[in-house]
Amino acid sequence: MADHRNIDGGKGNMADQGSLLSTATLQIVPAVPLVNGFDYLAPPGDPPRRGSIVMVPLGQRLVPGIVLGPGSGEVPQHKLKAVTSVARLAPLEPAFVDFIEKMASWTMAPLGSIAKMVLSQPKALLPPPLQTVYRLPDPLPDRLPDHTKLTKARQRVVALLQDVGSLPSPDIQKLAGVSGSVITTMAQHGLLQSEQIAADPPVMLPRLDIDGAELTEDQEAAAVVLRAAIGNGYNAFLLDGVTGSGKTEVYFEAVRTALARDQQILILLPEIALTASWRDRFALRFGVAPTEWHSDLGEAGKRRAWRAVHRGDARVVVGARSALFLPFVSLGLIVVDEEHEHAFKQEDQVIYQARDMAVLRARLEGCPIVLASATPSLESWVNTGMTGEPQRYQRLVLAHRVKAATMPDIIGIDLRATPPERGRWLAPPLVEAVQARLDAGEQSLLFLNRRGYAPLTLCGLCGDQVTCPNCDSWMVAHRLKGRMRCHYCGHEARPTTNCQSCGGEDSMRACGPGVERLAEEVLLRFPDARFAVLSSDTVTTPQASELFLKSVIDGEVDIIIGTQMAAKGHHFPNLTLVGIVDADLGLAGGDLRAAERSFQMMMQVAGRAGRESRPGVAMLQTTQIANPVMTALLSGQRDAFLDSEVAARQAAAMPPFSRLAALILSAPDEQRLHEAGRALTLTKPHFEGVDIMGPTAAPLSFLRGKYRARVLVRAKKTVDIQTVIRSWVGNVKLPSSVRLHIDIDPYSFL
Repeated sequence: MADHRNIDGGKGNMADQGSLLSTATLQIVPAVPLVNGFDYLAPPGDPPRRGSIVMVPLGQRLVPGIVLGPGSGEVPQHKLKAVTSVARLAPLEPAFVDFIEKMASWTMAPLGSIAKMVLSQPKALLPPPLQTVYRLPDPLPDRLPDHTKLTKARQRVVALLQDVGSLPSPDIQKLAGVSGSVITTMAQHGLLQSEQIAADPPVMLPRLDIDGAELTEDQEAAAVVLRAAIGNGYNAFLLDGVTGSGKTEVYFEAVRTALARDQQILILLPEIALTASWRDRFALRFGVAPTEWHSDLGEAGKRRAWRAVHRGDARVVVGARSALFLPFVSLGLIVVDEEHEHAFKQEDQVIYQARDMAVLRARLEGCPIVLASATPSLESWVNTGMTGEPQRYQRLVLAHRVKAATMPDIIGIDLRATPPERGRWLAPPLVEAVQARLDAGEQSLLFLNRRGYAPLTLCGLCGDQVTCPNCDSWMVAHRLKGRMRCHYCGHEARPTTNCQSCGGEDSMRACGPGVERLAEEVLLRFPDARFAVLSSDTVTTPQASELFLKSVIDGEVDIIIGTQMAAKGHHFPNLTLVGIVDADLGLAGGDLRAAERSFQMMMQVAGRAGRESRPGVAMLQTTQIANPVMTALLSGQRDAFLDSEVAARQAAAMPPFSRLAALILSAPDEQRLHEAGRALTLTKPHFEGVDIMGPTAAPLSFLRGKYRARVLVRAKKTVDIQTVIRSWVGNVKLPSSVRLHIDIDPYSFL
């Protein structure tokens, strides 16, 4: 592994390069949301290489930037500003800089926005903070003057440092039970020597001498293929295993092989709440915790992680989608766990699909990538060649659960035939099943993918609905926190029982259930049961997730009431029943992926049941028992469902058999939005193989205080859709208050 520590080891933030003019110019992309890079004068001496991190003036401030290469020469040198300084860091790897440029081109995001994600931790560009540590002089003096005699306190310090070598003063005080003055005095008399070292603790290397779990025949066959792929260039694998089949243990084998080759590994998870349980499994397998990267890390933690990755010290990084932009120096493997998850799609600022960008980075880095899932995305399924399309991914199949566990039986409850009592949400068959598990000392999971208490509150007299003042959406009641909340913009308000429209007193009524309301019913039906709610409102950090999972595994919870957080990768050994309270919830609307998403969600949550020796059952409450999604779930025909979805997409000429892009216009003024829409309409291009639909009002036409319109562009796969859009919108002058966002391969159609 190459050593990427500070190049010159000097002090200060940046190497002072002066501001003298030079004949050499550099193209640099500042880490701000600008479309292109700019030319700057290079500092004296050898020009910084491509990938070097520099500080450059931009307007009235200094900002970090990334050197892309020689200047374009489009601006006369006498008008150029000079690079202020060059970071004492090794340049970013060439393949990583290529990735930054290609991602910006693909997503049509400003190049500077991608650079900003890469350089998201400005303090990581500086040398790490220093701390003073104390150690014993070598050798210790044989005879000491009277004034330096070793008191009992000093003896404890000497004994401690003889064991550990060196420590900072606060640690010595704590471990030796002495005051700070004891240490200071000993240093003054030469009994201790001090030195300054980097305050960041060293990164512990994973151990390779710990045996993994004994693999099944299927697991070993897949592991053999993955081990052989390490170090042999780019290759993409779909690790397609049923829930509980041990996919993690299989890709751990590839991780171990990459570690043995002194390479770095990136593992992406869709939710930070999964990080805690996954980290424990990794630590059990490799003896140390991996380096983590997610939004719950503090500034210091992110600074340390960024530098450790850039030095090559952090060998395994597990994180959310933003970990894709860390500066690896020897990337040998990428894993995208739960690759089907829609959480990998970022919908704001830079809009991108992290799974697809991970494949791009693996290709540019020349390393294998493993996409793991029990319910593969349609895109990945098609890429395996299973539907007759060209094979881009190699499919590795794990068809059976480990530990002799069996897949759960999936049973449909037709709510038209056996509805719940009025004002209740659990049908009699599900209530009986939960009670049977309580009697047997087993656990149940009631799944409802709806946060809060109720999705709608309206007046029983006039029908007026409580809506968000900033969005075309209902305010969701959250009774645990005593608030009404908009789940789109985050606006909150105090609830009221009186109607603001007609003045009716005590007339506001909650409509429909959320998990909090479901918890009320559980309390009424099963008063002696211990229950807990698992949602992003109640479990907000990896630490909270860890405590929640431990309480379930320790048997402190009888009934889990959960949202989609409960569907993702959790292993509850004693959980034998899953009840999906509203299986129809995700089927409504015109979302392209509604059926696929609903199938994946319910298949995943059903897979939480029966993962150990006790058999499991999943019960789906539905009014659409004949819906193709329900039919596929009840029959266990996953592959047939995927093939039918493929056929439907192909017949409709929709992705993955075509390319889609959404253009979203937003403005605080409705008239300006209409003007922008007319400007796009008047300049709408005509290309063979390209359909342009809109602009029309967006389904959610008012969001976060802005009016919205959408354009949908559909093109044949042979068409460069980005070039079509650039040539179109590049010639349109929009009103200054109108913003245009481009979403390549949209997942949300709001």
